[in-house]
Amino acid sequence: MTSPLFRTKKVEQSIRDTEEPEHALKKSLSALDLTVFGVGVIIGTGIFVLTGTVAKDNAGPATALAFVVAGVVCALAALCYAEFASTVPVAGSAYTFSYASLGELPAWTIGWDLVLEFALGTAVVAVGWSGYIQSLMDNAGWQMPAALGSREGSDVFGFDILAAVLVLVLTGILVLGMKLSARVTTVVVAVKVTVVLVVIIAGAFFIDSNNYRDFIPPSKPVTAGSSLDSPLIQLLFGWAPANFGVMGIFTAASVVFFAFIGFDIVATAAEETKNPQRDMPRGILGSLFICTVLYVLVSLVVTGMQYYKKLDVDAPLAEAFKDTGHPWFAGFISFGAAVGLTTVCMILLLGQTRVFFAMSRDGLLPTFFSRVHPRFRTPHRPTILLGVLIAVLAGFTPLNELAALVNIGTLFAFVVVAISVIILRRTRPDLHRAFRTPWVPALPIVSVAASVWLMLNLPAETWVRFGIWMAIGFVVYFLYSRTHSRMAKGEDTTSPAA
Repeated sequence: MTSPLFRTKKVEQSIRDTEEPEHALKKSLSALDLTVFGVGVIIGTGIFVLTGTVAKDNAGPATALAFVVAGVVCALAALCYAEFASTVPVAGSAYTFSYASLGELPAWTIGWDLVLEFALGTAVVAVGWSGYIQSLMDNAGWQMPAALGSREGSDVFGFDILAAVLVLVLTGILVLGMKLSARVTTVVVAVKVTVVLVVIIAGAFFIDSNNYRDFIPPSKPVTAGSSLDSPLIQLLFGWAPANFGVMGIFTAASVVFFAFIGFDIVATAAEETKNPQRDMPRGILGSLFICTVLYVLVSLVVTGMQYYKKLDVDAPLAEAFKDTGHPWFAGFISFGAAVGLTTVCMILLLGQTRVFFAMSRDGLLPTFFSRVHPRFRTPHRPTILLGVLIAVLAGFTPLNELAALVNIGTLFAFVVVAISVIILRRTRPDLHRAFRTPWVPALPIVSVAASVWLMLNLPAETWVRFGIWMAIGFVVYFLYSRTHSRMAKGEDTTSPAA
C-alpha cells in the first residue's frame, strides 16, 4: 500500500532502534523469567472463581473441557506470538508486530487498544486484590473504614486506598529494574502455585465420583433476546449460546477465556530478554501449557468435590472445602488469591508501559516518554505516569462493568498478530525466524476465526464501549501522531532522537 497511513517500519530498523543509548532497555531476562512472568499474570482470580460460575451455569463437570478449548484458542495465538517475538525482539508486542507488517495506522490502532486493555486490567485486578485483603482483615477482626475500602456493593463514595497503594508500590518496583521485578515475581508465583497445588492435591482426596454423573449435562437452550447486554452474535443472527450440552462447553470457553488473559504480555518483554530468539517461544508456550494443566485439574477437583448444581459462584473452591468439612481452606484459598493478584497487577502494568514506551519511541506519542533511566535502564517516565493514573483509576472507579473490555482488547490483538504473521511471511520471506509458526497460513486463519467467534459471544455493550475508545484513538492519531511520527518526518531512526 502506498498511503502514508500504511507505511511499514522495517524489522531491521526496529531492532536498530533498541540500540540507541537513550532508548536502550537492559537485557536481563531468561526463559525461566519469561515463563514465571507468564504464569504470574495468567493465574489470578479466574482459577478460584470462574470454575464455579461456568460449571453451575454453562457446562457442569465438562468445565474442564471448556478450559481445554480456551487454552487451544490461546495456543493458536501463542504460536503466532512466538514467531514474531523471536523474529522482532522489540518492546511493544502486537503494536510492534503490526507496524512491521500492516502499517502505521493499524499499529497505532492496536497500540491504543493495548493501552486501554492493560490499564483497565491493572485497575480491575488491583480492586480485586483489595477485596481479598479486606476479607482477610475482616476475618482477623480488623475493619477497614468504608470510605477507604472497596466500593463493590457499597453506597459509600470513597477511595480504595489499598488498590491505589498496591499500584504505586508495583510502579516503584518496575522503575527499579526488570531483574528485581522478575525476582519479586518468582517468589510470589512460587507461593501461589504452591497454594494451587495444595488445593488440587488436598481436594483430590475429597472427590466423590458420583458428582461426575452427567459429565456433559443435557443441553438447555437460552431464549434469544434483544437487549444491549446480549451477546453480539445473538443480536446479529438471532442465535443465543446454549447452556450445557456440547455447545455449553463452547459457551463456557468464551467465559473462562478471561482466566487466560495475559500470556501475550510475555511478548512485550522481548527487548529485555538475553536470548529472545530461543527464550521467547519457550516463555510464551511454556507458561500457557502450565496454566492450562492447572486450570483443568482445579476444575476437575471442584466439580468432583461438590455436585455442579450446588457450587457457589463467588467462592466455589472455598465453599467446596467447607461442604466437605474443611472450612480452614477458605482462608488459605483467599490468601492464595490475594498473593496471585499481586503479580497479575504488576505484569499487566509492565505490559502497558512497554507498549507506551515503544509508541513514544516511534513518535506516535510524545518522545519525552521514550528516554530510559540512566541507571536502571527502565522506561521510568511512562511507568510513573501510567502508575499514578491507574492508581487513581483503581481508587475511585468501580470497574466491574468495564472488565469485559480487557477481554475484547486481547482477542482483537490476537486477530491482528495472526494476520500479521501471514503478511510478513509474504513480504519478508528472507527474515531469519528462530521459531516458525506451523501450517501458515492455515493455523493463523484458524486463530483469527476462533478469536472472532469468542468476540461475538461478548455483550453488545462491550462492543459499543470498545468502539468509542477506538474512535477517540483515531482522533488522537490524526491530530497528533500522524504528523509527529518519526516515519512521517523521514527520520533515520537508527540515529538518536533530537
